[in-house]
Amino acid sequence: MFSFFKKKPKDEPTSPAEATPALNLTTAEPLAAPAAALDKPSWLSRLKAGLSKTSSSLTTLFVGAKIDDDLYDELETALLISDAGVEATQFLLNGLKKKVKEEKLTEAEQVKTALKMLLLELLRPLQKPLELGRHQPLVMMISGVNGAGKTTTIGKLAKHLQNHQQSVLLAAGDTFRAAAREQLTIWGERNNITVISQESGDPAAVAFDAVASAKARGTNVVMVDTAGRLPTQLHLMEELKKIKRVIGKGMDGAPQEILLVIDGNTGQNALAQVKAFDAALNLTGLIITKLDGTAKGGVLAAIAKSHPIPVYFIGIGEQIEDLQAFNAQEFVDALFD
Repeated sequence: MFSFFKKKPKDEPTSPAEATPALNLTTAEPLAAPAAALDKPSWLSRLKAGLSKTSSSLTTLFVGAKIDDDLYDELETALLISDAGVEATQFLLNGLKKKVKEEKLTEAEQVKTALKMLLLELLRPLQKPLELGRHQPLVMMISGVNGAGKTTTIGKLAKHLQNHQQSVLLAAGDTFRAAAREQLTIWGERNNITVISQESGDPAAVAFDAVASAKARGTNVVMVDTAGRLPTQLHLMEELKKIKRVIGKGMDGAPQEILLVIDGNTGQNALAQVKAFDAALNLTGLIITKLDGTAKGGVLAAIAKSHPIPVYFIGIGEQIEDLQAFNAQEFVDALFD
């Protein structure tokens, strides 16, 4: 079973300043997700249901199909409609045609299996666990466009971190949207997590204060929310760069994780967001939300081929358990099985 996080390997010593006596951070074994938070059969069925619109456009093509140019044309259309993008679509089709020829595949089910394996090979490099225990505190900066689900995702992820015995502090870096601060505060109160916040202040200052507070308290993880913005809003993208710089002044090497939250329904726009935010911030990982009910699940293939950045988590609903670690095998199985 794939875990949410992994801890610092044994052969990487922890300095006294980084030590966290309350936690056993020396194990090289990945952490298992808490039983209460992860019902695997339930998650897999919800994932399959969430991706059903994307899945149906792909899998129905193979029912009673002949292996000919018409099938490849229909498959190309289906991949493009699912927002796999031109580059990934051509990569998959070329690979599929090569497999069919070399392995002399004659049955539609065999071709479907071959496509499934090609997609798995493409997506597997995106699978990477979020590592805990390497830094004290671990500072995570969370960015994204308006409406991507950043604040809700932060709340869910904070709860998962607590389930893995991590103390968490939240920084309400969206200082101008009262609803965002209130939403984060509610998450904090619900889960007994401190929230650093100020009204109409400098978001970089809030982030700096949060890091200083976490260092003083011995908190394991700081999660810095930021206001939603479009990549075309250049002054706001500059503000993100400032927040990152100021966090670095508060702690050398921080933020160690810079995550982008993406709405899975935005399709090819998601790829444009990844490229723009990565250019500005040097992203370390992605969280893709709202995959439930979307016909655009192919966007992960587009990201994998055109701008591969690890996908730490995917979300398929509003509940805590609807945010889970990305597992390429599970994702592909949900699309094809």
